[in-house]
Amino acid sequence: THASVIGFDIIVTSDHFHPWCDTGGQAGHPWIWLTAVAERIKKVEIGTAVTTPLFRYHPAIVAQAFATLDYLYPGRVFLTVGTGHAMNEVPLGFKWPSFKEKVERLKEAIEIIQLLWKGDFVDYDGKYYKLIKAKLYTKPKEKIKLYVATSNSKVAEIAGEHADGILTNPRGLQNYLEIAAAMERAAERVGRDPNTLHRCMEFKVSYDVDYEKAFRAAMFWAPTAIPRQKREKVSDPRELEAMVGPEEEKKIKETWLITSDSDDIYKSLGEFLKLGFDRVYIHSASPNEEKFLNLLGREILPWMREYYESLKVPIRASAE
Repeated sequence: THASVIGFDIIVTSDHFHPWCDTGGQAGHPWIWLTAVAERIKKVEIGTAVTTPLFRYHPAIVAQAFATLDYLYPGRVFLTVGTGHAMNEVPLGFKWPSFKEKVERLKEAIEIIQLLWKGDFVDYDGKYYKLIKAKLYTKPKEKIKLYVATSNSKVAEIAGEHADGILTNPRGLQNYLEIAAAMERAAERVGRDPNTLHRCMEFKVSYDVDYEKAFRAAMFWAPTAIPRQKREKVSDPRELEAMVGPEEEKKIKETWLITSDSDDIYKSLGEFLKLGFDRVYIHSASPNEEKFLNLLGREILPWMREYYESLKVPIRASAE
């Protein structure tokens, strides 16, 4: 409720079976949590970042769940999908496949979800998934926005062809420009207007007047900084936690804004927002979250909206 009072438009949750680390880890079911949020806060958008509709979730079940959410809270629901992590699928007995297979599955999953949301009977004969006269009898009341999370150009092409935009955690200007261009080219190739697609970003920040406190808090997320090739098939949070070393510490400092100076937040956000992001998911690891939320509501969110108005681009701010 505090997040809505201070001015957030969107509330986002991750979608994990296992958390990234064992110590202090939590992984409640996000769809249930989103329902509780939507019931308590009447205006904000709600959605995931990121749901993997490939293994533990059949894409038809994802379609059903989010259609129901939109039936209950019309026009407030979005879904973000991606290729996922082994930690959320392997513990349930699924084999973790190649990246190529995950991308192929993701494309089929998006097609199935969007077909079912139309409310008709659906037959689907894909390489990985099949539907036989499947129909959602509880349909979404309004169009549900579907985003694709990626830092990969191939996956960005799927977004351009099928989705409403991309979600990315910018890993440098060149990476973002490459995936944005891939999405735009794919959209044009199938006759879609790239200017109608959203560019969502995850803004990772840890703020405290004591820099060391801010840094230690951000290190909770150090397993996310393990190189993908090393953690690709690791599903035990205890193992992920044990793999953290000096390289991950360095990577956290590079990929998170860790600061004791609020001016750094303005500067960093400004650099990203000029690139054209129109939805910003603020992922905070700040030691005193209430203090940081108050700073956001009192100063940063009003500035973001004013700044974006000057750029003539709409801005949506969210809490994660």
